[in-house]
Amino acid sequence: MHKRIAILRGINVGGKRKILMADLKSMFEKMKFSNVHTYIQSGNVFFESKNDIDNIELSKNIEEALKEAFGLEVPVIVRTPKEIETAISQNPFYRNDSDIGHLHLTFLKEEPTDENQDKAKSYNYEPDRFKIKGRDIFIYCEGKYHQSKLTNNFFEKKLKVGATTRNWKTVLKLFELSKN
Repeated sequence: MHKRIAILRGINVGGKRKILMADLKSMFEKMKFSNVHTYIQSGNVFFESKNDIDNIELSKNIEEALKEAFGLEVPVIVRTPKEIETAISQNPFYRNDSDIGHLHLTFLKEEPTDENQDKAKSYNYEPDRFKIKGRDIFIYCEGKYHQSKLTNNFFEKKLKVGATTRNWKTVLKLFELSKN
């Protein structure tokens, strides 16, 4: 069995695109995934797959199932527990004494081209900062994330790839729960 984490973008935010976690879990089980469980209402789903299918293809399959089951177009990014662990270890802003309330991780569906990365890096929104590493963007926000210009939309427009963001507390919890 292959453990995975599906990270859904933009559900149950501001009363829009509502999906009950019990219904989401049921949809995953109907897709023949096992050991399905969810974490918080923002759409984080842990599951096991019998097939070692590519994460991008798996994301597309889940997006199609969401559209069929709920009539919603919901972007999905899939990661393995190892990929989450690697991201945690590579965050340039994270130290043991860090205030994790300032830290966020933007998950990218695919690795952006060097050209598009250079475009994004040309923007300076100090004191907020970001570092792109593969399919992850590490973000430090001096204030609140919702006040930052380093949003999913910013990165999607500049990098030309799908994105969704979680705060660092959630990232750590995703890894912790993925080990069970």
